[in-house]
Amino acid sequence: MANSDRKVIIPRRLRGWVLPLALLACWYWAVASGWSSSPLLVSPLAVWQRAVAQVGSGELWDALSASLWRNAWGLAIGASAGLLFGALLGGSRGFDRLLGPSFHTLKQISLFAWIPMLSMWFGLGEAAKIAFIALAAFFPVVLNTYEGLRSVPREYLEVARVHEFSLWQTLSRVIVPAAAPSLFTGLQLSLIYTWLATLGAEYLLSSGRGIGNTLIDGREQFQMDLVLFGVVVIGLVGFALNALASQLERRLLAWRDRTVAQY
Repeated sequence: MANSDRKVIIPRRLRGWVLPLALLACWYWAVASGWSSSPLLVSPLAVWQRAVAQVGSGELWDALSASLWRNAWGLAIGASAGLLFGALLGGSRGFDRLLGPSFHTLKQISLFAWIPMLSMWFGLGEAAKIAFIALAAFFPVVLNTYEGLRSVPREYLEVARVHEFSLWQTLSRVIVPAAAPSLFTGLQLSLIYTWLATLGAEYLLSSGRGIGNTLIDGREQFQMDLVLFGVVVIGLVGFALNALASQLERRLLAWRDRTVAQY
C-alpha cells in the first residue's frame, strides 16, 4: 500500500522537459500507429534524418551563420542607437518634450508595416534586412532606457550631491547602477525581437542564405521534414539566446542587492 501511494518526484531542473517529451511521444505514436497518414505530419525520425543530413552537408551551419550575422549587426546598430536616444529622452526633459511625442507615436506602428518603406529606401538585399532588424532592437531599448533613467530615485541623486560627486561619478556610481536592471531588460527584449525580425526579414524580403530561407525551401518543395527541422532550429536558437542574455544579466547585476551607498 505504501508503494502504491509513493509519488513520482521529478527533479526541478528536468520538469521543463516533461511537456516537450510528452508532445514528442504523442507525435511519434500518431505517425507510427497510422492514426494520421497526412504528408503534413511526418515522423520525428524523418526530421532527425533531415537534421543529420543538414549538419553533415554543412547547409545548417551555412544558413545559421548567415542569420546570426544579420542578427548581430542589426542588434548592434539598433541597440546602440536605442541606448543613445533613450538616454537623451530620459536625461533631458527638453529633449523629451521635443521628440518624445513623435517617438511614442512611431512605436505604435507595427514593425512589419515598415517593410515597404525600408524596401524602397534600401532595396531588397542585406541592407534592408539589417535595417529592419535594427528597427526591431531600437524601440525596446529606447523605452527601457527611458524608464530606467526616469525611475532613478531622487534620494540617490541627493546623496551624490552631498558627497560632491562629479558628473562622471554620478553617472557611473549612481545613475547607471540604478537604471541597469531596466537597461538589461531592454537589451534582452531587443535580443528576442531581433531574432524574430531576422526570420521575418529573410522570409519577406529577397531570398538568400539564412535559416528563414530553409523554411521557404521546405515549403516550396513540399518537404515537411525540412520545415519542421527549421522550426526546431529556430526555437533552439531563440532559447539559447534568451538563456545567454539571462545568464549575462545575472552575472553583471550580481550587485543589485547592495545599496548605492556602498559606491
